[in-house]
Amino acid sequence: MSAGRWTYDALPGRPVGTWPNGARLAVVVCVGIESYRFGDGLTEDVLPGTPQPDLVNTAWRDYGNRVGAFRLFDRLHALGIRPAVLLNTDVYEDAPAVLEAARSIGAEVVGHGRSNSDTLAGRSEADERAYLAAVADRIEREEGVRPGGWSSPWLAHTASTIDLLADAGYRYLLDLRLDDQPVWLRTTGAPLLAIPYAAELNDSSTMIGRQASAEEFARMVVDEAAELHDAAAARPLVLSVVLHSFISGAPFRLRQVARALESVAALPGVWFATPAEIHDAVVASPGLFPSASAAEVTR
Repeated sequence: MSAGRWTYDALPGRPVGTWPNGARLAVVVCVGIESYRFGDGLTEDVLPGTPQPDLVNTAWRDYGNRVGAFRLFDRLHALGIRPAVLLNTDVYEDAPAVLEAARSIGAEVVGHGRSNSDTLAGRSEADERAYLAAVADRIEREEGVRPGGWSSPWLAHTASTIDLLADAGYRYLLDLRLDDQPVWLRTTGAPLLAIPYAAELNDSSTMIGRQASAEEFARMVVDEAAELHDAAAARPLVLSVVLHSFISGAPFRLRQVARALESVAALPGVWFATPAEIHDAVVASPGLFPSASAAEVTR
């Protein structure tokens, strides 16, 4: 079931505890800051099938780096939320002001490929290794620190991705939701922590892919938070919300997303955390989150 990457472990039998300072529910807000090559590779489209040259969908995506990201960051900062920026490193050339705004609110930069026109799928091991390293090197050069986290463009992987991420020095992955707690993944090297990443509390898959309204998406966030908050009375859990600057940065969506996050923030015992903070808390609590054994994985 898990390609040998994790072991089945039912939640009810796990240790009881909390996050730092007695928090019950950690909330991670991820913001996709993306770049697309014009007319080449994969795209996210609001109007599929537009003939080339496709200026309409290109403009829709570019709105995020011209307008949406700044409004989204302002709202998150007002709520005291430091987001995880899932960054295509081509944005350093395409829209440097977005990175200035992200730094100003203390966002954590997570590797998300060079461009969202790219995918890891189908790459050779050598090419993928070089690609992962190049992204980390660029972020380190610009931010002064190597990224601890990775999120794959289009959530795509090869059979080697998990191992190569560990080899490249990434310590946690934001791609998978197999659990409501972080889970250690087995690799051929150092274990890699899977921090829950919402496939459905995700504005791309839900508001664009499934055409849910902004109000429906906001209700999903509020209901997920309320249910997890109740469940987290016994064990520390994670809620993730995935936003994109060109989707949730649109005014009519932003108003609803902000209302939902305000509701989450009002719950007692909520900790708005960066992925790095969650990783550090897990490492510091081996009794709550036993590590996977790297030796159990073979390739």
